[in-house]
Amino acid sequence: MSELVEIVDSLENKIGMLLHRLELLDQTNLKLEEELNAMKKGHALTENSALEWEEKYNSLKLANSMLGSNTNKTEAKLKINTLIRELDHCIAQLAE
Repeated sequence: MSELVEIVDSLENKIGMLLHRLELLDQTNLKLEEELNAMKKGHALTENSALEWEEKYNSLKLANSMLGSNTNKTEAKLKINTLIRELDHCIAQLAE
């Protein structure tokens, strides 16, 4: 009979250890999920910042070409032509 009690005690100890381990893993999982969410937010902010800087760079490049820089004159001309086409389209729509 004492063997049966020892086996039950041993099983209780092992189950207790497993439950404790499960709790620790759940806590670790929650921390990792929070860290992942923080990283995702940081990545989104970095991506938005990169897009803003790219837009600023393109604007600066266009402004330089309009001021007489020889490097991007064709790009400036294409941008001006696009703006003129958009204006013509708006005028046509207003005329209708």
